[in-house]
Amino acid sequence: MKAIVLMLALLLNAGMATAQTRPSTVSRPCAASQRDVQVNGAIVLGTGGYTYDRFVRDRSFCEFDEGLDPAFVPSRDSQTCFVGYRCKSQSRWFND
Repeated sequence: MKAIVLMLALLLNAGMATAQTRPSTVSRPCAASQRDVQVNGAIVLGTGGYTYDRFVRDRSFCEFDEGLDPAFVPSRDSQTCFVGYRCKSQSRWFND
């Protein structure tokens, strides 16, 4: 009986998602965030408080109907750090 309870507890723990932290652009130098985007190709970075966004190196990381929008974020050493691009819908129905 103990073995069954232990196995159930392990299976339940394996299915639970753990919180993942994301690097914050505000607390890091601009070059560190730029490097992360270039190395990973696409990455989610915190941009202050509870805000975050996905940044990409080039269009190959976007959907087929998306284009690139230059992304500037606050960093420890600059208020307007160019980290890469955001994917932006090019559909006329979803433009801001």
